[in-house]
Amino acid sequence: MMCGAPSTMQPATAETQNIAYQVRSQLEEKENTKFPVFKAVSFKSQVAAGTNYFIKVHVGDDNFVHFLPHENQPLTLSNYKTNKAKHDELAYF
Repeated sequence: MMCGAPSTMQPATAETQNIAYQVRSQLEEKENTKFPVFKAVSFKSQVAAGTNYFIKVHVGDDNFVHFLPHENQPLTLSNYKTNKAKHDELAYF
């Protein structure tokens, strides 16, 4: 992978799920809701002054969220998109 170029879509790993869990409360607070499910299903990574992860997470029913945590310590939620479907492409945002 070239610096700055996002990777191809990959199935979520234990590491990806761990990253998702670390920003779950931030997302729930911003959306003022508690998600019944929070399962990372796929991701892309991007190397640019650290590693960015674009993660697709199933949050219940047919609802998915795409989000971008930032590698600060602790992880912070940089950006997200709600009301996504399973087939929606995980694209740069």
